[in-house]
Amino acid sequence: MRRRDLMASAAAAATALSAAKASYRVGITSNTRGGWEDDVFLSFRESRAVGYRWVESFIHYFTAYWDKPAELQKRISDIGVKFVTICNGGPLEMHFEDPARHAKLIEDHLKLGRFIRHFGCTHLKINLGPRRPEGTTEADLVQISALLQKLGAALRAEGIRLAVHAHMWAQFENQREVDYVMSHTNAKDLAFVLDTGHITMAGMDPVALTKKLGHRIVEFHLKDTKPEWKGGAPKRLDRPDMMKDPPFFPLGHGGVDFAAIKSHLDAIGWQGFLTVELDSSPFRPPRESARISLRYFEDKLGIR
Repeated sequence: MRRRDLMASAAAAATALSAAKASYRVGITSNTRGGWEDDVFLSFRESRAVGYRWVESFIHYFTAYWDKPAELQKRISDIGVKFVTICNGGPLEMHFEDPARHAKLIEDHLKLGRFIRHFGCTHLKINLGPRRPEGTTEADLVQISALLQKLGAALRAEGIRLAVHAHMWAQFENQREVDYVMSHTNAKDLAFVLDTGHITMAGMDPVALTKKLGHRIVEFHLKDTKPEWKGGAPKRLDRPDMMKDPPFFPLGHGGVDFAAIKSHLDAIGWQGFLTVELDSSPFRPPRESARISLRYFEDKLGIR
């Protein structure tokens, strides 16, 4: 066998081995407006009835359980679900760009990291605070990156991996900001949650970003967009009315190439959470939107 053929054969074998090791856990972020936003346990019950076994939500739903995680564990166990993670948000400090607030922010997020550890969570997905009218400046990015690095190292010492989520209308939104923060932090201390809807809306291609960040991604938030936005929306959208003019849809609408994302993840042997998310469901009950996305996983992506 010629050397070139031997190398090609070895590469094909390595690819096959990586693909065999790919492993996906399918979850759902269930704070969907249109029926689930006011009763988190209803959302968990209906998600489980549809077929989901992993759920994700925000800490403001669970502040009554800060000092009694065993009670929360019993409630979700009785429903038959487990947590992907529990995200930050109010009432936690969220101004990552302001050094005067960093001490409180670290205290709040270490508390949250220790809390989610009770439920077997291995990563803490976080959003950054609301975007100011002038956007995120270079000085902001310096502060944000330094704080994420420090917080990530502190959480890693606690057994939790910090994972930042790029989100429209937040401090951390676009390609410039993603590139800066990812290049100014250590991959061991800061992972990434790739939200296909928000990445597309911010003008980025979620397939290209998947290939760029690879194993630094620990979780995907999966929602679809308009077909004409495939590869990245041509211009930034101001925050719409999510119930009257939703920009995000159940999987299969056409704006995100989920098959290409999965193909790459298969090839690199990626392991992590594929978490369905739909910010709102104005045209049908949330459980039906959740069912549409789960069917897409099974019928189009071959994930059961």
